[in-house]
Amino acid sequence: MEEPLTREEPLKRVLDELARRGYTEHFRAIDGGLEALGSGERFAPKDLLIRGYYRFEGTSDPDDMAIAYAIETKSGVRGILVDAFGVYSDPTTSAVLKDVPITGKTAA
Repeated sequence: MEEPLTREEPLKRVLDELARRGYTEHFRAIDGGLEALGSGERFAPKDLLIRGYYRFEGTSDPDDMAIAYAIETKSGVRGILVDAFGVYSDPTTSAVLKDVPITGKTAA
């Protein structure tokens, strides 16, 4: 018998699939760019591409809204950045990503 699905599993499945596709780094927004958590390397918006993004909208709870970005740097580093979606989004993340080209779109 299969385990029942939990609310967070769709996001986890997308993150697992992105990791299988080589998006293994995790990013966080910092003033003016992104930082790779594994290496500490920093990237300016001009050095980034959004290869795809996945939006998750909670049906009854606004806290369930998130967006996951599949990001590739011009130097070949591939990773993921997850942010809240809507009014709960991080303004630092929004400021960094507004100038980053989007080369793919996906919905989850």
